[in-house]
Amino acid sequence: MLTLNFTKFPLLETERLILREHSLTDAEALYDMRTNETVMKYIDRERPKDLLEIKTFISTFNQGFENGDNLAWVIALKENPNQMIGSIGYWRTDYANHRAEIGYMLHPDYWRKGIISEALKRTIDFGFNDMNLHTIKANINVENDASRQILIKQGFVKEAHFKQDYYFRGKFLDSEIYGLLNPKH
Repeated sequence: MLTLNFTKFPLLETERLILREHSLTDAEALYDMRTNETVMKYIDRERPKDLLEIKTFISTFNQGFENGDNLAWVIALKENPNQMIGSIGYWRTDYANHRAEIGYMLHPDYWRKGIISEALKRTIDFGFNDMNLHTIKANINVENDASRQILIKQGFVKEAHFKQDYYFRGKFLDSEIYGLLNPKH
């Protein structure tokens, strides 16, 4: 059975990026992103009411890592590792089937610079090689073509299109599920 029991939070690096653990000092940057309608356009989640809610959210992230439930990184540029510009991570880990869902978000100032692709490639490698995942899935809003293209570029394949399977703000929305199999399995 799959387990996520790392003795300490795994710090990941790429050519330009540091992927690190969330800190309470990231609360303002995360609040700004999660209340930015441009960022959240295709992320169908309620917006946080205040910084306290975000700090609780960060504590929950970190507790989720400690419990082995999820693994979420802050995306930061190497030249400024304390400034959060985005996040990426694994949620909804299905231990019995060695499967986890990946999700990500990025501040619009950093869009179209290949940052999510770079972070995604590194976290996929980590998911397959260090976590021993068999499958990584992504669930996207069907209108989010940018996310779809990033996933396809990384080798993800569309597995499903669910009709009106998600209820958010008074409407039923469609979802697309993309999957990537571990090439070593």
